[in-house]
Amino acid sequence: MFDGFKKQFGLAMAGKKNPWGGSGGGSGGDDGSDGGDTPTGGGSDGPRNPWLPGGKGGDKSGGRRSASIEDIFKNRGPEGPRRAGGGGGIKLPERPGGGSWVPVLIAAALGLWVIMSSVHFVQPGEAATVTRFGGKYVGSYGPGTNWSYPYPISVVETENVIEIRTEEVPTKLILTGDQNLVDLSYSIRWNIKDLTLFQFQLADPIETVREAAETAMRSSVAEKTLDSVISGEGRADIQENVRMRMQSILDGYGAGIAVQGIEIDKTDPPESVVEAFNDVLAAQQDAERELNRARRYAQQVLARAEGDAEAFNQIYSEYALAPEVTRRRLYYETMEAVLSRTDKTVIDADGVTPYIPLREVERGRSSAAQPATPTGGQ
Repeated sequence: MFDGFKKQFGLAMAGKKNPWGGSGGGSGGDDGSDGGDTPTGGGSDGPRNPWLPGGKGGDKSGGRRSASIEDIFKNRGPEGPRRAGGGGGIKLPERPGGGSWVPVLIAAALGLWVIMSSVHFVQPGEAATVTRFGGKYVGSYGPGTNWSYPYPISVVETENVIEIRTEEVPTKLILTGDQNLVDLSYSIRWNIKDLTLFQFQLADPIETVREAAETAMRSSVAEKTLDSVISGEGRADIQENVRMRMQSILDGYGAGIAVQGIEIDKTDPPESVVEAFNDVLAAQQDAERELNRARRYAQQVLARAEGDAEAFNQIYSEYALAPEVTRRRLYYETMEAVLSRTDKTVIDADGVTPYIPLREVERGRSSAAQPATPTGGQ
């Protein structure tokens, strides 16, 4: 049965039973010796076999030939179809003695990579740590030119150890020594003093700095009153105490950090009691103003008393030398001071020209010249 199917399929492809309609134009018999698929000039105009190249007249060499894969790839390129015998791209000069330049280029690239990853220039004020095979610490480098195994065998990390770094701590409520709350914010200035400890001793050195600062600040503020913290009188002491306590804590951890200073930026009472606190401050300022006025008055009275005492001592010295003369002079000065404030005039002798009260007349003129003060409702 299978042999019969192959025979029928062969006859169909030979042209006797063309599956595209029509029969072959040849003169052969059923054996298919004369291919019916070959077009001839006198053939019918039926459908053409798609497997045959185009063209007429039976010229098989003149038909269209399908392109091979080599031809397709030869004609596809960045510069279009290649000319026969022409090579595209950049050509390297021939290596003396023959051979390829590729190994030489690879060796040069490897050598450059080894040099670039093995030489390390550490600037002044910097330090470097060396780890090997993914994290094992093997040493440190100071300023200058240093050598190590190439990357990734050795990894070198460089840090600036003299740069002053600043950490800002946001506003927080802290309890004072007199059981009050203060809203306080501050900043921390620090730098690295041991790069090896800084990188390998603590998991998060920056967070450790913040936590140590908060602990030291709470301890220092708890020793001060609210007035001293807010008024600024105890601020310098607090900042120095916080710095010393922070340094002690970080040294105990082996953090490799030097605390340069603490600066308190804000000290305010809690928002819920701001108005009451402002009233208290205003009352304190009024009390301070009255105290200053009393101090000034006391100083004036004291100075006047000291001056009177000094004058009395001088008069007493003169009195000791001439008692009668000094007594009479004191009497005259006293009477002059007392009578100069009276309006009476004493006429002692008869036949004296009548007294003319010029002072009373002058005083009456001055009072008459002043306008009368209007009363309310008039």
